[in-house]
Amino acid sequence: MTDITQLTLAEIKILLTQEGVHTMPLLAAMAADSRKSVRSLAAAEAKKEARRRAEEERLRVMLQYEEALYKEGARYIAGIDEAGRGPAAGPVTVAAVILPAGWMYAGIDDSKKVPPHKREVLYNIIAEQAVALACVSKSEREIDNLDIYHATIAAMYEAVEALSVRPDAVIVDAMPLRDLPMRHLSLVGGDGKSLSVAAASIIAKVTRDRIMEEYDGQYPQYGFGEHKGYLTQAHRDAIVAYGPCPIHRKSFEPIKSMVHFER
Repeated sequence: MTDITQLTLAEIKILLTQEGVHTMPLLAAMAADSRKSVRSLAAAEAKKEARRRAEEERLRVMLQYEEALYKEGARYIAGIDEAGRGPAAGPVTVAAVILPAGWMYAGIDDSKKVPPHKREVLYNIIAEQAVALACVSKSEREIDNLDIYHATIAAMYEAVEALSVRPDAVIVDAMPLRDLPMRHLSLVGGDGKSLSVAAASIIAKVTRDRIMEEYDGQYPQYGFGEHKGYLTQAHRDAIVAYGPCPIHRKSFEPIKSMVHFER
């Protein structure tokens, strides 16, 4: 390894970007350097390296179910998740995503744990690098006709069918899909346990949020761009003030009590 005592701080910073697998020996040499600036940089970089390794380990743990399925002979594994079961307005959206085997990307997690701006970035990365993905939405009318559970299940089956690559196995968040012709795992809290399901949760969430932002332009008095149809106090107040709009779910309260609704 290069003798860093002969390098300036700027040169050491450049070296840090080039060391790759030799990062830890370089950091050890920096920590032993007589210059305070170099030692301070070493401490900061050591913390970054520790965070990177912890994130890599977290992602590896989230691949455990995929790895088990690969060992059983699966080649393509689809993760499935939904967004929008709980809101009183707008669609429920389901995404199915097939990631390349062993693929990882820092920050992918249950979409509820990822800040909105980062979800947008991860959405683009997943969309660009996935083997295949599909997104299916069921409208508020379909939710009212079927009920939210059966509308979501129907969208999940349709999302699998819509994939351009047929999966050999499916991992789904919580909801069992017993009629699938391929092996499937139903994991409670799957968006925090499986990387494929987490990726699907991000695709579903961003897709649905974009739909609700479009509806915000049509019905600005309800604030759909902010709460995405969930029953915040501001949303409740708007429903009371203006009544339900066409994208409100008539089978959900408080809308159900405000309108005559028959399936």
